[in-house]
Amino acid sequence: MEARTRAYLRGRFGDHYRRAEVTPPPEANEREWGYVPWTEGPGDTYVRHNSLLDLGDLGEFLTRERPRHVYFSAGRYEDPSATTMGGKGWRRSDLVFDLDADHLPSADPDDSYAEMLAKCKDALYRLLDFLETDFGFEELTVVFSGSRGYHVHVRDEQVQQLGSDARREVVDYVRGIGLDPEGLVRTEVRGRGGATARVLQTGGGWGRRVHRRLLAFVEELAAMEEEEALARLQELEGIGEGRASTVYGAVQANPEAIREGNLEAGGPGIRTLVESLVGETVEAENAPIDEPVSTDTNRLIRLPGSLHGGSGLAVRRLDRDALDAFDPLTDAVPETFRSHDIAVEVTEGGAVELDGDSFTLPERIHTVPESLGVFLMCRGRAEKARE
Repeated sequence: MEARTRAYLRGRFGDHYRRAEVTPPPEANEREWGYVPWTEGPGDTYVRHNSLLDLGDLGEFLTRERPRHVYFSAGRYEDPSATTMGGKGWRRSDLVFDLDADHLPSADPDDSYAEMLAKCKDALYRLLDFLETDFGFEELTVVFSGSRGYHVHVRDEQVQQLGSDARREVVDYVRGIGLDPEGLVRTEVRGRGGATARVLQTGGGWGRRVHRRLLAFVEELAAMEEEEALARLQELEGIGEGRASTVYGAVQANPEAIREGNLEAGGPGIRTLVESLVGETVEAENAPIDEPVSTDTNRLIRLPGSLHGGSGLAVRRLDRDALDAFDPLTDAVPETFRSHDIAVEVTEGGAVELDGDSFTLPERIHTVPESLGVFLMCRGRAEKARE
């Protein structure tokens, strides 16, 4: 990034912060604060181990320093400005989740920026289902990261004292890591004679997800001719040609058992099908979070209301009810950058979508809406043109 571009962006970030009202997180004075200034060079310079007292009034600090990125810690400390983690005196930490479009298994190098963000929002819904339904967490803050994804801050009292190992168990659960099919089954006593049956736990958790996929899969088979259904069954792990016939016969003969999640009524056929669908369910329905973020009790995370120096978009705190309607490439565009057009020299041409418009820009000087120019400069695709 050229010095002219860097100076322009720092100035306009400052203009944004003069207008913005940035709300700090709870117990802000107990958290460590860090930021990245607009320094010259290929790498970023991180300034950290600050307390809010070191920075001063948050609004005045942002207006004065005009940082490229701003962070605060998930952890709360006795002395957040201590220069070593051991010296800070850890008290407790939020449980933070990070979803990044670049890390999604479904990410495609040919996806547009908008397509990546849409896939990331789908993953966010899956994560929220785990957190709200499976764990019953209530104090959740959802944040658009300002670039490629979303953050979720969990501040329920029961998570605050969890160490890294316990947080790893939460991570493994939402990722479906090490999910044992046997753990999804309970034994029920059925009938007067005390006979027992092994039944899939359909009321919640991964059992509910596997059962839902089982019902959908059986419905899919019912719409096929037998030969096609047998071929579809053989696509599942652990089901070969011979076993496919056994499974297909069990499915055909025991629709009521499948609806109940009864693994005994269909003999080995339904059990085999459920075991095969567990892996497919995990692959499709896990939440592909950035694991080290959630296990790190000292993690620094972006400040809602700040600007992301890699995009020029705002880090936005989102109401849960407004998530469906949220369009990051429109709703996270700062009003400060919507006031006029600027000239930029595009150094990496191509298509770009922003603020409800689509553009195709070859590599030359263009006059564009400032929001687009800032976006391209922050992403390293343009430099500020000379006036």
